[in-house]
Amino acid sequence: MSDISLLYDRSETDEQGIRLTAENMGIQLGFLPFHKTVIGLTSDGFIYRSKGRDLKPRLDEVKVILNRTQAKNRRILSTGIMESLGKFLINPHAVEVTCRSKFQTLVELYKNGINIPNTIFFPCNTKEPLIRGGFQDNIPFILDLTGMEIGEDVVIKPDEGTHGTGIHRSRDRDYLKKLLADNEPCIINPVGVFAQEYVNKWFFDLRIIVEKRNGEPPFCHPTAMARGGFQDFRTNTFLGNKVFRINLPKKAMESATKCGEAVGKNSKAYVLALDAMPRFKEPLEEVQEQLTPSYDELEPYFAKVIKAKKLKRKPFPEYTMLVEEAYEEYMDSEPYNNIKGFISESLENKMQELLFHEANACPDFWEQTRIVGGVNIAESLLKCALSLI
Repeated sequence: MSDISLLYDRSETDEQGIRLTAENMGIQLGFLPFHKTVIGLTSDGFIYRSKGRDLKPRLDEVKVILNRTQAKNRRILSTGIMESLGKFLINPHAVEVTCRSKFQTLVELYKNGINIPNTIFFPCNTKEPLIRGGFQDNIPFILDLTGMEIGEDVVIKPDEGTHGTGIHRSRDRDYLKKLLADNEPCIINPVGVFAQEYVNKWFFDLRIIVEKRNGEPPFCHPTAMARGGFQDFRTNTFLGNKVFRINLPKKAMESATKCGEAVGKNSKAYVLALDAMPRFKEPLEEVQEQLTPSYDELEPYFAKVIKAKKLKRKPFPEYTMLVEEAYEEYMDSEPYNNIKGFISESLENKMQELLFHEANACPDFWEQTRIVGGVNIAESLLKCALSLI
């Protein structure tokens, strides 16, 4: 009997990492596929099966589910179904709903006194059909209010986007007008326009992990992952940026814990990945000139990491070992430690404030967050699950 099960679409690196971590922790982990299954209500009762197997007996014995289904809407759907069947989920439905929308997340953070970037949301599309035909052009209205509330230097984002997709920066009204003209409803931005002030975060942001176990207060892990590069204001690692482990200042950990409380609300257990941007007091062009050589010298080390991550067809333990070895060489290098040292110093001395801007309920973690960030989210998920049994 498995009290804890993994609900998943495909067994990718993170899911295999959860399986391996459960084995190492001596936990019997069950598996519940969500992709290519049927869930239904019939005259025979509730059904949950794949083409060749009845999965309902497996589901009946489960108490806690780790939800690793992909895409925000699928997680909200799957969480709602499983919670209605009396299962505990990590993360719960209320958390998934909040994390789906960047703006809703920011509302929760704002209500709890957490520093966030100046943000506005227009709950209308740039062009909307009229009853008698034609379209209402809302772009002039959006341009005027954006200028009034935020200014010229603004970032446009899809409200439900991930991995840096669809994020654009505009420094003048004409370019913003062009961006808005291309802004149409889509799966990651169902309605409206999300605009945020451009924050002088220089070249990096932070991925911070907060968790709560049943019966215990939430806490922030002391190490975090800095993600950065000089080519683009977007620092998401899917865009080719490099990563660094840093120790969080005490104040940052306290703020991150408050973020967890704001997003997690009254949930018994949760694991969240928070994204935060440092706002710097001054331009750092001279320091960038000093650090750029180190960043360039880091490229061959990072190239070995990329090469190792392409070996996913190897047996998973072997793949994990090869990636760890490549990251170890990368993190032991002199250029890595030069940049890491400046990031740590800047967070302590040069930062004006730390702004939290997003919460992720299902982050990628097995390679970068675990190895570089120093937090094995698989372990966090499993310990939270154990606390609910």
